[in-house]
Amino acid sequence: MIMSRIEAPRDHDTGPLLDRLLTGLPAEAVLTDPDVTVSYANDMASFCPSGTPAVVVLPRTVEQVQHVMRVATELRVPVVPQGARTGLSGAANASEGCIVLSLIKMDRILEISPVDRIAVVEPGVINATLSRAVNEHGLYYPPDPSSWEMCTIGGNIGTASGGLCCVKYGVTAEYVLGLDIVLADGRLMSTGRRTAKGVAGYDLTRLFVGSEGSLGIVVKAVLALKPQPPGQLVLAAEFGSAAAACDAVCRIMEGGHVPSLLELMDRTTVKAVNDLAHMGLPESTEALLLAAFDTLDPAADLAAVGALCEAAGATQVVPAEDAAESELLLQARRLSLTALEAVKGTTMIDDVCVPRSRLGEMLEGVERIAEKYQLTIGVCAHAGDGNTHPTVCFDAQDPDESRRARESFDEIMALGLELGGTITGEHGVGVLKKEWLAREIGPVGLEMQRAVKATFDPLGILNPGKLF
Repeated sequence: MIMSRIEAPRDHDTGPLLDRLLTGLPAEAVLTDPDVTVSYANDMASFCPSGTPAVVVLPRTVEQVQHVMRVATELRVPVVPQGARTGLSGAANASEGCIVLSLIKMDRILEISPVDRIAVVEPGVINATLSRAVNEHGLYYPPDPSSWEMCTIGGNIGTASGGLCCVKYGVTAEYVLGLDIVLADGRLMSTGRRTAKGVAGYDLTRLFVGSEGSLGIVVKAVLALKPQPPGQLVLAAEFGSAAAACDAVCRIMEGGHVPSLLELMDRTTVKAVNDLAHMGLPESTEALLLAAFDTLDPAADLAAVGALCEAAGATQVVPAEDAAESELLLQARRLSLTALEAVKGTTMIDDVCVPRSRLGEMLEGVERIAEKYQLTIGVCAHAGDGNTHPTVCFDAQDPDESRRARESFDEIMALGLELGGTITGEHGVGVLKKEWLAREIGPVGLEMQRAVKATFDPLGILNPGKLF
């Protein structure tokens, strides 16, 4: 329900806030109906508390975002920036009595330059929409989170998203050249550049990537593009153990190969996909490794990688002959999270990244944790960069099972740190991993990060309660 200034309900706390917001916003941009605003309370993460927003604002212009931040500063009201709320860490969860600042209406692609190989976009542009638009110019925007058909560029920047292609092309941070940022007090700041090179001053652009809306509001981004690569071919290799599949990953990377995709699914994930989609994957498969190349001669690259997989103990290697077969092989990986969710109805998706050389130990450790807590935990991984997604399947209506799920989740993060890894490779910290961020970066690192936060947001109104 969209309420006008007269129709919007007021109480002692929200009346002045609504009045001030509506001096610079159209009524249709301000949502106050509790039945509507509650749908903006949280993202897709489990076990992350959220508050009730006082109001949801959907600006369409930079000036409207500035107005919201000036009002928030004046009245000392917290502001929670949001994209499509596909995040998995609670970073977009509402604080009690906050302004939810949803940027989904700022969804214009402002420029695509084939010469400069850049795109200039607003934060609400959907990742897949941008990807298809630049493809029409023979260009390629590589970051491709699993939620790419729904997630926004602003959200990708806020959480420093990754995706399936990171092993070759890198993560979102490597494609953000410049940003326009509305600061906590409403001032507009530009960072970075449009040029291929530039080292003027501190790299504030990189500072904002992954800051989860805690330092400022992204209202425009200059993104680097690459020439569109040839179509990729995919190979599937089946293994009798996860250790053998991880050995194959190490052999592939040590051999200097540069796959465009290198994904791993463990036995639990393969079974879940079979149960959901009846794909006919062999029940004896303990691990499935998918490798892809988008080179000029992908068949030759697949043959070389297939030989390495066989040397590592693969029981079967199946290279695709064309794009259609490649897409069929990738279907299983794309269905992984949906299939695991169907096991019990609720999942907690971990995001631990370890050195590639420790990947086998990570999977073995997760299997031990699953046995310890008597839970189904499937692992799908961006194996080429060591980014694992152990997914805990549980019944949210069962208090004991929910407790065990949370404890197993924490134990998986502890395992990742023990193996020299990090608590998050691409999903961010948000609410879910605050305690673990402090453990990873230590007291001095935490002090410095809080000092950075205080510089940009001295009143602490931007996405409070996230990160630390």
